[in-house]
Amino acid sequence: MIKVDAMGDTCPIPVVKTKNAIKELKGSGKVQTLVDNEIAVQNLTKMANQKGYGVKSQKLEEGKYEVIMTISDGNADAAAPVETLAEEEQTVCYPDARKKNTVVVLSSATMGSGDEELGGILMKGFIYALSQQEELPATILMYNGGAKISCEESPSLEDLRSLEAQGVEILTCGTCLNHYGLTDKLKVGEVTNMYVIAEKMTQADLIVKLDANDEFSDMKIKPDFSCLSS
Repeated sequence: MIKVDAMGDTCPIPVVKTKNAIKELKGSGKVQTLVDNEIAVQNLTKMANQKGYGVKSQKLEEGKYEVIMTISDGNADAAAPVETLAEEEQTVCYPDARKKNTVVVLSSATMGSGDEELGGILMKGFIYALSQQEELPATILMYNGGAKISCEESPSLEDLRSLEAQGVEILTCGTCLNHYGLTDKLKVGEVTNMYVIAEKMTQADLIVKLDANDEFSDMKIKPDFSCLSS
């Protein structure tokens, strides 16, 4: 694995350094890039997706993020690293992908009614799809059964860590964690309380709410994922 230190570098330098590191691989392999802000993670993730590389990211600590790209034999030749100053200037710096005041609410570990195993697969797919959107939510709230999604053994931890590394706020209800005996098993994001949950939802411009039965509260909703204006 080639390691790239882009801490303190402004756009487009982290992308430039990573592209040049990929060239050094001369084929398949992995490149780890360290950056100090969420926007750099977003730009690196977009670059990886455009090139067809595997990509994982996570927040290591405050002000330190890790992005790991996996280049396979099938897409190694697609790498076109920036080598000249003129080419560097053409590297795109994308704006913040987070959509201000959009909140995703997960109140169950499964999606839809019917088969519970299928519901778990659908929820995992939804969270992955969410991590791949051009516009990301500002916050993801998890309560009741949804609290399990951010805990140990959840199949969605990698995708949630990627969202967190890109600046999405991940909040899980502390009362719910305690109820399910998961207080010490939270693996991504932070513990929150009902006051904050209520505040986030009432101040949101757009809420996307899922639960096990695709049922929603008395808020006005649209079909599918219940996009609504507060």
